[in-house]
Amino acid sequence: MASIASVTLEVADPTAAEHFYAAAFGLGPELHVRASEAPTTGFRGFTLSLTVSQPSTVDSLVDSALAAGASSVKPVKKSFWGYGGVVQAPDGTLWKIATSAKKDKGPATREIDRFVLLLGAEDVLASKQFYVDRGFTVGKSFGRKYVEFDTPSSPVTLALYGRRALAKDAGVPPDGTGSHRIVLDSDNGPFSDPDGFAWEKPSH
Repeated sequence: MASIASVTLEVADPTAAEHFYAAAFGLGPELHVRASEAPTTGFRGFTLSLTVSQPSTVDSLVDSALAAGASSVKPVKKSFWGYGGVVQAPDGTLWKIATSAKKDKGPATREIDRFVLLLGAEDVLASKQFYVDRGFTVGKSFGRKYVEFDTPSSPVTLALYGRRALAKDAGVPPDGTGSHRIVLDSDNGPFSDPDGFAWEKPSH
């Protein structure tokens, strides 16, 4: 079964990015950074999402990200689906931290339940078929709107969302040019998907 071993963010200053992610989220081997000066403007076509168990954990992670140098894109708030917000890391990556719980059930933790990579697709159905053809199994699918792949052995969950809808969800304009500044690490690589997202075999 196809899966993602990790994701690699291409950043201008890898040392600074490593310090930021260690301080902000405490992520482990599922996230790497490497140097890149590839030009990029506006929305890069993806977001990274951390799903947690309760609102106090959202607050803890968002607060530590802001303290480490992130900027607030969508302030944390309650909504009909739960509680969450969006921050932008100093390297430009958009992170959504959220929970479906409305109330805390215990003391605040910093435990992350799911690490989700959401790729913005111009044509969700075409991209879905592209990944199915490469061995990915569909876990959830909502027509042309959203697809989530079933990758139980992977530390990273892969999902597809319409590009404009993803930008709206993140709270940013949908326009952007240049490099996505992200590489997906998988034994299924190397290849590029219909939206130009690059996959490589892990070198870590």
